[in-house]
Amino acid sequence: MAPPSSTRHALVVEDDEDIRSLLVHTLYREGFTVSEAPSGTRAVELVRTLNPELITLDVQLPGLDGLEVCRQLREYSNAYVVMISARATEIDKLAGLEAGADDYLSKPFSTRELRARVAALFRRPRDLMTGSTELERAIEVQRGLLPDASPDLPGYEVAASFRPSRAVGGDLYDWHVSSGQLHVILADVMGKGMGAAMIAAAVRSAFRTVGNMPGLTSAFNHAAQSLGGALESSDSYATVFKVRLNPANGRFSYVDAGHGIAAIVGPDGGTRRLDPGGPPVGLWAQDQWVAQRADLNPGESLILVSDGVLDAVGDLEGTFAAMSEVVLAHRTIQDVADHLARLAQDDPEHDDVTAVVVHRHPGIPGKDQS
Repeated sequence: MAPPSSTRHALVVEDDEDIRSLLVHTLYREGFTVSEAPSGTRAVELVRTLNPELITLDVQLPGLDGLEVCRQLREYSNAYVVMISARATEIDKLAGLEAGADDYLSKPFSTRELRARVAALFRRPRDLMTGSTELERAIEVQRGLLPDASPDLPGYEVAASFRPSRAVGGDLYDWHVSSGQLHVILADVMGKGMGAAMIAAAVRSAFRTVGNMPGLTSAFNHAAQSLGGALESSDSYATVFKVRLNPANGRFSYVDAGHGIAAIVGPDGGTRRLDPGGPPVGLWAQDQWVAQRADLNPGESLILVSDGVLDAVGDLEGTFAAMSEVVLAHRTIQDVADHLARLAQDDPEHDDVTAVVVHRHPGIPGKDQS
């Protein structure tokens, strides 16, 4: 029998061969071109290449289970996902829907019910991710939020390196010069992927808006208050490290909101850890933060890294030692930032990783020492 003519593609993810064959046959009869995956890992690979419009997804898969598969697929696929599982409690169904499934079907199921649910899904229009996808647009937006060049600040260099764990992520860095001061921020929004990236964009906007407010303490608290609604509605929070630096003398004020991974490294590798501050932004509604002060002396580098670097190294002491080693081993500031970000490259489960370096040239401030 010749297959029905169709432009729709379905992927059946099921480790039980008999059930997989039943699902393939049922969807074939409904007009789909059908591919198969016996494991979650294989499913993740196939969805990237096939871009199916429909995925049936078993929950109890060997290795990578269906819930994690669904979470990963939602970073780059807008396919309809029907989870199929012997787990039929309300909690199980809610877990599947929260992971990104569109529907949840309990085993044993009838093929008639499956066909009805699939037909109902396709009656709800959805922009499928083909060509210039929603994800690609999100990537473009996030890249557009990052600085495209180091600020023109005689006597200083600024560099960064950013490696998201997914196509888009929750880490954010930003810098700009305003009223003669260098403003730098590193933030890490709880979570990964598109949702975290959207909150990160809101964090950047909030702190850019208060850039010219006098006093970092009041400016920071004003920005944090403006973010309260967005963070609360998304049940999220953000660690933030914000710096205002006077390039004339290297003195800077900073607020550490739950970040705790910042240090000044000298040309000899000596390291001064900056004191941690208050809790993350969005954790408790009435929190207030107070700016602290420090000095960046000629020849020193202020280094900020996200907790993805901490996770890769293993502990704070090792992270600060790594900062010192990398500064001594690399000639340029960009190399320092790139190497710190690459510390997590061998970990497939790494979090978003970001490193920001502000270096003050040795010699006379205001002179280009390059």
